[in-house]
This record gives sequence, C-alpha cells and structure tokens, in this order.
Amino acid sequence: MRSVASQLTIHKLEVFCIVAELKSVSRAAERLNIAQPVVSAHLKSLASKLGVSLTERNGRRIALTEEGHRVYKWAQDVVIRTQEFEREIADTQRGLAGKAKIGASMTLGSYVLPGIIAPIKQRYPQGEISVQVTDSILVPDAVRQGECDFAFTILDPRHDIAGLEVQRVRDERLILVASNRSETKAKSVALDELSELPFITAQLRTPRRDIEERLLMEFGVSRKQIVMEFGHAEAIKQAVRAGAGVAFLFQSSVRDELASGSLRRLETLGMELRVPFYLVYRKNKNLTKFQTTMLDEISLALRD
Repeated sequence: MRSVASQLTIHKLEVFCIVAELKSVSRAAERLNIAQPVVSAHLKSLASKLGVSLTERNGRRIALTEEGHRVYKWAQDVVIRTQEFEREIADTQRGLAGKAKIGASMTLGSYVLPGIIAPIKQRYPQGEISVQVTDSILVPDAVRQGECDFAFTILDPRHDIAGLEVQRVRDERLILVASNRSETKAKSVALDELSELPFITAQLRTPRRDIEERLLMEFGVSRKQIVMEFGHAEAIKQAVRAGAGVAFLFQSSVRDELASGSLRRLETLGMELRVPFYLVYRKNKNLTKFQTTMLDEISLALRD
C-alpha cells in the first residue's frame, strides 16, 4: 500500500511552502504566476491527502495551524533537498559544468567577489555562477533554506548559526576616510579626537554598525556625532565624498577612490580595526563537484 507522502507531488509542496512564507494565497499566486484558484486547489488537495487542517484565516492573512507548521518544516526540507538533488544530477551529467549559487554580504558581494569570480568563470566557461548579495543578517537563513549553496559574510553574536558550518576565511581592514573637499587636511587623528568627528555610518542595530561600535569600544572610543546613517556602504561612501563627514569603510570598498584622490585616508594612531569574514554552508550538505571547486577556489582567493 502506498503511503500518503508518496502520493504528494513536489509542486504541491512548493506551492504550500510559498503560501506559508508569504502568508497569502494571492501573493503566492503572483510569485508562481498561476491563478489564485489553482493555489487554493493545491492547498485543499494537500490538506485532504494528509487528513489535517493546514491553514486558517488571521484577518487578511493566512496563518498556519499547529499541524501546518509541522508539515511546512517537512515540506521545506523535501523541496530544498529535491532542488539540490536536481542540481547534482545535472552536474554529474555535464562533468565539471554545473551551477553554484553563492550568498554574500554587501561589501564582499559588491567589491571583492566580482574580481575573484570573473577569472574563475573564464576557467570554467560551462559553469553557471550566481551571487546573491544581501544584508549579512539574512545570509545564514539563505544558506539554511537552500537559497544559496554556500556564502561569505560577516557574522555577529545575533546570527543563528545552528546547523551551519562556519570557517574564517579573511580579515578586512576598516579604515577611516574623508573627502578631499573637507576643510581639515590632517593626515592622521589621535584616538581622543575621534569621538568629536562627524561620522557617517551604517544604520543602528545592523550587524555592520554593531561590529564597528564594538571594535571602537575596545579602544575606548565612543562617537558623539553620528550625522548620517545609510543601509549600504556605497551610500556611506558617496556621502563622505560629498563632504558630509568621515566614515570607517572596508579598505577593499574604497581602493578606487583612494587611488583617484576623491577620498583620502586618515591614519588612526594607535588603532587598527579588522573584521573577520566567514565561509558558511549547511552541515551535511552534499556539494556537487562544481560547487566544491567554486568553494575551494573562491576561499583560496579570499585568503590571499
């Protein structure tokens, strides 16, 4: 006798997972590009085959029942592992050609990885490489849920790394930069002068901001003037270039501006700030040959 689970299609499970994530049948239909009645029919069929109620109305939103949460956790695991298996089969059929989905926090994804991945791609022209650049706080979940095969990111104590393998691969220097338009032409600044400078920085309670504050506190520096906050390093950099203040930025993100002279470095006497970056992937994940090759080559390049 066939089990109930064996009668369920992967597509029904995918539909259910998207409804659970978006908490809306209409939004799930838009995401999947299918009609709302089709989504509703899939949910009804899944609930009928399992013999449990999966969802309930919570105002305008769809909420999962207690059994719905259990089914969602199971269905999500089935969908993720099926997608990974499909990529593994394709990789086996095509040799070293394959697909690698890489997650990255903003600085690495915007300023470091492109220069590393471009020559690697030339050596493996049949491979498909995609990089998902996102806020570092979202990277662990992206890896855990199979949205990327592995990732490179900063981490702070708030990150939940349960079920993940974490390896330190690189230290990035945070350096203090100012615009060449700024009135002060000093080449360095003492620690006791730092707190009085007008700072542009990341938004409050973001990993990037928390790490920066923690490093400064280790040297007894508490900033008194935060004049602007932005969600991306590029926006911080542009505000500094416009003369709005100074900022601590990763050295890799300002190399071009330092070379062109649009930004200049202010030496922080007696202080050096370094931030570790990590390779993150799911425990017990079966990486394909192509994914393993990409992970090894990128990690090696980051360590140089």
